[in-house]
Amino acid sequence: MDPHDGEPAADELPPPPPLPPNVVPIIAEDAAAASESEPPPPPPPSKPAKPRRHIMARPPNGLGKKGQPIQLLANHYKVSVKPSEEFFNHYYVNLKYEDDTPVDSKGIGRKVLDKLQHTYHSELADKDFAYDGEKSLFTIGALPQINNEFIVVLEDIGSGKTAAGSPGGNNGSPGGGDQKRVRRPYQAKTFKVELNFAATIPMAAIGHAIRGQESEHSLEALRVLDIILRQHSAKQGCLLVRQSFFHNNPSSFVDLGGGVMGCRGFHSSFRGTQSGLSLNIDVSTTMIVKPGPVIDFLLANQKVDHPDKIDWQKAKRALKNLRIKTTPANSEFKIVGLSERNCNEQMFPLRRRNGDTTETVEITVYDYFVKNRGIELRYSGNLPCINAGRPKRPTYFPVELCTLVPLQRYTKALSTMQRTSLVEKSRQKPHERMSTLNDALKRSNYDADPMLKACGIQIAQNFTQIEGRVLPAPKLKAGNGEEFFARNGRWNIARKKLIRTSSVKRWSVVNFSARCDLRGLVQDLKRVATGMGLEYEDPHTVIEESPSLRRAPVARRVEEMFAQIKAKLPGAPLFLLCLLPERKNCEVYGPWKKKCLADFGIVTQCLAPQRVNDQYLSNLLLKINAKLGGLNTLLQIEAARAIPIVGKVPTIILGMDVSHGQPGQSDRPSIAAVVSSREWPLISKYRATVHTQSPKQEMMASLFKPRGTEDDGLIRESLIDFYTSSGKRKPDQVIIFRDGVSESQFTQVINIELEQIIEACKCLDDKWEPKFTVIVAQKNHHTRFFQTNSPENVPPGTVVDKQVCHPKNFDFYMCAHAGMIGTSRPTHYHVLHDEIGFSGDELQEFVHSLSYVYQRSTTAISVAAPIAYAHLAAAQVGTFMKFDDMSDTSSSQGGGHTSVGSAPVPELPRLHEKVRSSMFFC
Repeated sequence: MDPHDGEPAADELPPPPPLPPNVVPIIAEDAAAASESEPPPPPPPSKPAKPRRHIMARPPNGLGKKGQPIQLLANHYKVSVKPSEEFFNHYYVNLKYEDDTPVDSKGIGRKVLDKLQHTYHSELADKDFAYDGEKSLFTIGALPQINNEFIVVLEDIGSGKTAAGSPGGNNGSPGGGDQKRVRRPYQAKTFKVELNFAATIPMAAIGHAIRGQESEHSLEALRVLDIILRQHSAKQGCLLVRQSFFHNNPSSFVDLGGGVMGCRGFHSSFRGTQSGLSLNIDVSTTMIVKPGPVIDFLLANQKVDHPDKIDWQKAKRALKNLRIKTTPANSEFKIVGLSERNCNEQMFPLRRRNGDTTETVEITVYDYFVKNRGIELRYSGNLPCINAGRPKRPTYFPVELCTLVPLQRYTKALSTMQRTSLVEKSRQKPHERMSTLNDALKRSNYDADPMLKACGIQIAQNFTQIEGRVLPAPKLKAGNGEEFFARNGRWNIARKKLIRTSSVKRWSVVNFSARCDLRGLVQDLKRVATGMGLEYEDPHTVIEESPSLRRAPVARRVEEMFAQIKAKLPGAPLFLLCLLPERKNCEVYGPWKKKCLADFGIVTQCLAPQRVNDQYLSNLLLKINAKLGGLNTLLQIEAARAIPIVGKVPTIILGMDVSHGQPGQSDRPSIAAVVSSREWPLISKYRATVHTQSPKQEMMASLFKPRGTEDDGLIRESLIDFYTSSGKRKPDQVIIFRDGVSESQFTQVINIELEQIIEACKCLDDKWEPKFTVIVAQKNHHTRFFQTNSPENVPPGTVVDKQVCHPKNFDFYMCAHAGMIGTSRPTHYHVLHDEIGFSGDELQEFVHSLSYVYQRSTTAISVAAPIAYAHLAAAQVGTFMKFDDMSDTSSSQGGGHTSVGSAPVPELPRLHEKVRSSMFFC
């Protein structure tokens, strides 16, 4: 969803410039109080304000040296900038209609500003603009006039703003009047444009950004350059999604079914790096509504074969805010809804001239188009009309005269099948991606952009050559003292014993109508488990779901299954193997997990037995062993208690993540998960705690929750569990891995979240002062690496901390995994705060090691294991509650969302104490 959906009112002041990262804003009430004539009362005695933490700079030993050097290419194009004494002048854009009402139509601004520039070029001293499409416009140097107010007339814009030729308008016709005079409003519209000066930004600030001297001006200067890129693509007719641009090119579309298409475009943004300014270009994919007849979209979207089968309430939600073109006038409108009645029943007052007088007659939309306009309607008569007017002044069109225009984002949640299809169809091998990106740069033709020219910017035509290093894989340890190395990020546990095995006993199998050979499955599972060294008893019983319950409500199916468990077992089982009929999105999964983990404290493993072989069962047993308290493999240095820094003093590792609803689920509560290590000096064993918080809220709200003298936050449980599982030792070091935050939120992580964690520690022991290190892991970025002499992905263990990293901050990229499909995406690690004092080599080796302790698989994974576990815990506990019903009202194009704190957030059920410290999420 575009972040600029809402528009300020016409009389709103210009937006203030963003605060530099080292400035704390003054609270409005405080400022008001300070301006009162009476002196304020003395403040009550309190603790002195804590100094604001800043993002740390890269230390002198922050660049790594270990590993085998490797020559790479990065999808960054070097940019040269001529020094300039000029200034960017920032103007606030105020758009109004002729009657002074603010313009609320999204997307009209660019058309108006283009016409303004063309019409008034001499009054504007022939200056070029950089316009963001909303409220901000930038020029190089000031505009000649102080008072910049203009009148702009756009011809035939088809804005969809209700005109005289609409029901509720002057003559009440559904789609334009019979007379030329009443059709004029669709042919021309008059706008008032005010350009109010807001600020100046020295162009020299671009150089400050390149050198890492971040300030209000340097960040704004790079933002102006990105706005120029957006404007350049907008003029080429692209769909803009933040800094990603999508051309209307059918060869870039892939059909995902359901009336939805994947559209491949490219991301383009300027970044300050160690080697100067660079242009980062990458492949980007978004979802769009399939263009064409509205009726075809609805049939595909609802998977029905005839218009009579369409659910029109669903159709109304799917169509809202989409843009259509109507025939025969070829005018463009935005859909606001549907008519209450069918086309051949929906009446409206039609005003028509009868000699010198005007009379009003009631007529149906169908008769108007067929009899008055002479347009044949083949199937629309018995269907609702499209309403493209305003709430109190509808404008109706028969469905068959409406066609969806291209390049409209689809922002509702995708089905599992659609997501899978999108991923599969948008994959590219490294050499294919390189070719696509070079073509994107050539097609963009940035060198011809007048604003970039005026800024003195020149862009290289080749990828940046960089040097990376490949870290060696850590030695692993299995059962019976066997030690081995991973090869190409993978290892095989066939004919190996697990290092710490659990006992599979007092257990049963439950089958929710899955078709399989149950007896054969249990026997094969026993054989494979015995080979891996697990103690394995035969299941007490196998419980089959009654065929009569297969279509019963899911809650009843789960309750009935537990009734059978209680009746057939002598006592509570320690483990339940649950067979499900579908692999993905089985409705039984969430309620079953909730019943087992929250209500009864029973470890459970689900499977959908479609293709079961020894490899499948081996992977299944890795998860079962971890859930029941075992460990599959350890790092050799972990087993030997020889991990540098972390193994010397008690150290807790936290993985933190907040997961949000999918696109289109904007009112679903966000789910915050904290995963924490236990049984120090191990770094392979974890537990998780999960809470809900307000929708779309990224900062964690429940790390420290004081209630009286007690703390009910997520961190307290983790600290107590570490203490009890680690020989009654408090952690002297706390390493925090935070996932999913953007660079603009880094200061919040170290000033809000870290502060909560410190408060949680103080609540347990006021004199306890552990050292903290905070690391953010980002996967949602656009930097990719390619080998110079191979079409394959970069090898596992590849680390890059030079040339394309931040010019000042302590960051690095790491590809710990072997990318088997598509192009590997490195994880970008940012060290925001480090009291422990890691060197570059120590930190990179530690993070690399954490990619090898993931107990669910026999591969190195792409991100540190605590973060992967936090994802899993949030996803699994999130299935305990059904939020889907809350999310179906989001519209395709511009649905709003529940603002933070506007509605009570439902609490997740607490895990049963028997499983609270287990790796239930494995």
